[in-house]
Amino acid sequence: MDHNYCLILAGGVGSRLWPMSRTSRPKQFIDIFGTGRTLLQETYDRFARFMDPSHIYISTNAGYLPYIYEQLPQVNDEHILEEPLHRGTLASAAWGTVVIKKVDSEANLIVSPSDQIILNEDVFQADVRQALQFVSSDERLMVMGIRPTRPETGYGYIQIGDDTDTAQVARVKTFTEKPEQQYAEIFLQDGSFLWNTGIFLFKVDAMLHTIYQLVPEYQIEIPKMMEEAKTADPRFLPGFFSVLPKLSIDMSIMEKSNNVFVYKSSFGWADLGSWGTLSESHEADANGNLLLDTKALLSNSHGNVIRMPKNHVAVIDGLENFVVVEEGDVLMICPKDRSATMRRMMTEAQTQLNIE
Repeated sequence: MDHNYCLILAGGVGSRLWPMSRTSRPKQFIDIFGTGRTLLQETYDRFARFMDPSHIYISTNAGYLPYIYEQLPQVNDEHILEEPLHRGTLASAAWGTVVIKKVDSEANLIVSPSDQIILNEDVFQADVRQALQFVSSDERLMVMGIRPTRPETGYGYIQIGDDTDTAQVARVKTFTEKPEQQYAEIFLQDGSFLWNTGIFLFKVDAMLHTIYQLVPEYQIEIPKMMEEAKTADPRFLPGFFSVLPKLSIDMSIMEKSNNVFVYKSSFGWADLGSWGTLSESHEADANGNLLLDTKALLSNSHGNVIRMPKNHVAVIDGLENFVVVEEGDVLMICPKDRSATMRRMMTEAQTQLNIE
């Protein structure tokens, strides 16, 4: 019997790609590169190529259900786990783990974001299969890691500890979340650090046991979830979801457990978390300009990321390393490497101009 399952997390608001990504329609539901498929659809397709589609579950916010139904009509309603509130990745993973355990008590689960780019699908499939096999034999938690190619400050890092009997697997020594530039450069030169993809694997019992042991706020709620899952429609989260603290899997589980391993992957990866990282996942033109499904006439311009609506054309001269994005009622122009400025601009637009 196949005990491998997948939970795709599709409930995030994607604020770092504002104004293209809005609270009302986050990035995972957008065809950013003009491929004809949204990020969510591409993520689902990626797993459905080598995993039983009936073993794939989607976790999302209640407000995004129309997008799920529209973009993934083939997914059974019982495989769409609805969240009434944003409570972080731990809450999503915990409830998904409980629901899948109800279906298969021996399940091995991979939890994946819905907004990533995988460059080599064949290697990804092979790595995932081997990683799931590794966690199936014991109460071991695993994260997929990628060898860094630059001193990226927008990603988390994993320091490799002792190797195991499996060549591609090592114990995790430390986690570092989004380091400053000087530390990112040290990590790159050191050679013992990997990028944290945010893709996690574990046996369902191992994760539930670890959550119960490490997160006091869940010691009451996990048994309630398990009891609720016996009879409830898994699409609808129980009311006590609202009392859960907003926590991430990384900080609450992975950084605290002494039984976490990293799979040293090589499938080519990019997290579409900010405008600055988009150019790392898709080929730019000869001058380093990345046009995201956009028509543009550029002169003396280098290293820009440009996204315009359909039937709009960008005409730009003398611009370097900027983000130019027009979406709906907003045109944003900002230096590409100043993500903090972008977040401030978004907040000010939302509060002062009543723009979402």
